[in-house]
Amino acid sequence: MTIQDECYTLAKEICIWGLPLSNPEIARLALLLESKGHTTCPFTTLEIIDCKMDLWSLERLGKALQFSSLRSLVLDYCKFGKEELESIFSGLENNQRLQGLSLRYCGLGPQSGLRLGSVISQSAICELYLEGNYLECSGALALLRPIADFAETQEKDRLIPGSPDAGNPPQQLQAKQRGSSTLNQITKSSEAVTVKTTSGKKKRKKGIKKKIEGLMEAGPWLVKLHLADNGIDGKGKEGENGLLEFIQTLTCLIKYSAHLREIDLGNNVLGEMAAAEILEALRARKTGKLPVLKITVTPRDLFRYLQINLEKQQEV
Repeated sequence: MTIQDECYTLAKEICIWGLPLSNPEIARLALLLESKGHTTCPFTTLEIIDCKMDLWSLERLGKALQFSSLRSLVLDYCKFGKEELESIFSGLENNQRLQGLSLRYCGLGPQSGLRLGSVISQSAICELYLEGNYLECSGALALLRPIADFAETQEKDRLIPGSPDAGNPPQQLQAKQRGSSTLNQITKSSEAVTVKTTSGKKKRKKGIKKKIEGLMEAGPWLVKLHLADNGIDGKGKEGENGLLEFIQTLTCLIKYSAHLREIDLGNNVLGEMAAAEILEALRARKTGKLPVLKITVTPRDLFRYLQINLEKQQEV
């Protein structure tokens, strides 16, 4: 209310940590977020960390997300059930402004993976932070599958003889798909997460040449994906088969995605076989002249793989 009353023009981030938020407070916040175009201080970052909100508040916040100017949304350490999570996701579908989403330590289970994958495929979100949840192999697989399928299809289309994109390097292909790309840095407090967002092709309406400011083309444009500490191993219900299927989808994404720049899989027990597959996928990515990819895995997985290969070489 003070920000609105004083017409404060410099505010870009709202950070709320460790507070129980009432329905009237969330309602006022939602009204502020929805006032884009009618205020001189459109907020681009909202952090609500370790706060208690009931279902009504989350539904109201979800509705506000559809009309806000937010580029980054952080809801770390807020525990969500199925209904609460759906309230947030409803405001993210077809959202062409939000580029960064953080749901660290929110209690997300395997069933959340499919819904997350759907949201990412239908929005402009390109940076996703999910550390400390319980997606396991099935949830992570459901999240990655539509993104990997999209990347593989794009790569096949690029290599078709006679295609407008055939022979073009991936960097040029990406520029054509998403328009001029820029990386906007959003510096966060507390856990000091630096988010780089890629602005993409602005949507046009037929007969209107003017670009709609701030809008991006919806699609699975993931640039950063953090899945550390999510119980991704061969010990879940699916066993080793689930882990194998996840690795196959992951390596497909690594080999073909021209958008991806960073993956964090730390604190998941993938095993030496998975490490070998990831290394091979990185080699294929380099051969295909795709952009450099930073990937983090549990050190013991990679160390064990290298140890086994060294032993084999010594035997030979």
